[in-house]
Amino acid sequence: MNADHSLPLEYSTDQNQLNILGFWIFLGAEIMLFATLFATYFTLQHRTGTGPSGAEIFEITPVLIETFVLLTSSFTIGLGVHAMRIGNKKAMMAFFAVTLLLGLTFLGVEIYEFVHYVHIGAGLQTSAFTAILLTTLGTHGAHVTLGLFWGLFIILQVKKRGLTPGTANKAFIFSLYWHFLDVVWIFIFSFVYLKGLM
Repeated sequence: MNADHSLPLEYSTDQNQLNILGFWIFLGAEIMLFATLFATYFTLQHRTGTGPSGAEIFEITPVLIETFVLLTSSFTIGLGVHAMRIGNKKAMMAFFAVTLLLGLTFLGVEIYEFVHYVHIGAGLQTSAFTAILLTTLGTHGAHVTLGLFWGLFIILQVKKRGLTPGTANKAFIFSLYWHFLDVVWIFIFSFVYLKGLM
């Protein structure tokens, strides 16, 4: 395990570099998961049966709030990684905490949205469209939920152990995951909500 001091802390050992490569491969599998959900959504989006269509149930305000909050969280996680790279532990932890608070806000709005859909009769069993819509949104929401717990553990590890090659590697990998969730959301926002509202 050779440490290379010319590289950022998260890349500074051979094991760290392998961990990051491994995580990129994992994200490839995640891309396939969401690609499958999107392909299914595009196939079933007009199969509404007697249930409502996207144009009838989508509300732009919650979606804009979710989008703004999640994109802002992508910016704050980037600031957190920058703070980590310059060795500012307190700022790094603060930016990661803000990221998680924004993620929690996103999740709160998404839960409100789900309750609203079910309340107006757009549940999992209403139609093929509502089933795939809720499955796609729910899968992304589950990933955000996992991210909230993961991010919290990262903050606690950095607080306890400081900025080491190990904690920096974990924090950087988490930031890749968080950016990935933002990219997936941009696709959901563009191809599910905006397209559905037209």
